[in-house]
Amino acid sequence: MDLKASLSFLDKLSKNNEREWFHGNKELYNEAKLEFETFINILIPLVKEIDPEVDVFHAKECLFRIFRDVRFAKDKSPYKTNFGAFIARGGRKSQFGGYYVHLEPGNSFVGGGAYMPQAPYLKAIRKEIFEHTIEYQGIINKPAFKKTFPEIYGEKLKTAPRDFPKDWPEIDLLRNKHYVVTRQVDDTFWSSGNIADSVTDILKVQAPFIHFINRAIARV
Repeated sequence: MDLKASLSFLDKLSKNNEREWFHGNKELYNEAKLEFETFINILIPLVKEIDPEVDVFHAKECLFRIFRDVRFAKDKSPYKTNFGAFIARGGRKSQFGGYYVHLEPGNSFVGGGAYMPQAPYLKAIRKEIFEHTIEYQGIINKPAFKKTFPEIYGEKLKTAPRDFPKDWPEIDLLRNKHYVVTRQVDDTFWSSGNIADSVTDILKVQAPFIHFINRAIARV
C-alpha cells in the first residue's frame, strides 16, 4: 500500500485549515484517516516482533487526534496538518518509550523514544545512563544507529541536571530534556516499495535505545 491519499488530504488541509473547509471535505478526511489507520494496523505486529513489550493490537490505541487544543495557543488553527501514531507499551498516552510515525507533507519522520517524560521518568533515564554509561554509548554510537539517527532530538539543559555531578566527564549525555530520535523521510518514501518494511527497518535500528529507556522507566 501507499499513503498518497493521506498526504494529499494533509496538503490540502494545510492550505485550508478552517472548520468550514474541513466539514465540507469530511469524505476526504475519512478516506485519508482510514488509509493511515490501515497502515498502522499493518505496522503494529511488525513492531511487536521487534519489541515484544509493546502490548497494543489496534491502530486506535496509537493514533493521535487531528483536532488541536487551541485554548492556550497563539495559533488558533483548529486542525493538525499531520497524522501521527505512537506504538508503545500502554498506547499513545504511555510514559514508556515507543515507536513513532509522523506523516506530514514535506516534514515526515520515523523515530521514537520518550518525549517530554514526566520528572520521575526523566530522572530515571538519566540515572540509568549515569550508571550504565558504556552500555548507553555503545547503543547510540553504533555505526548503524549514528547513520540513521545522528543526534538525540530536542532541547538540552544548559548545565547539569539536579542530583548529578557537574564535573562528570559525560554530563552532556544527561542534559537532554527528551530522549527521542528521528529519521526524516521525504514524501516519495510513502509511495516507494513496501513502506511497512521500510519503516520497520528504521525502527529496528532504534529498538535497543527504546529497550534501554524502558528498562529505566519500568523501575519508577
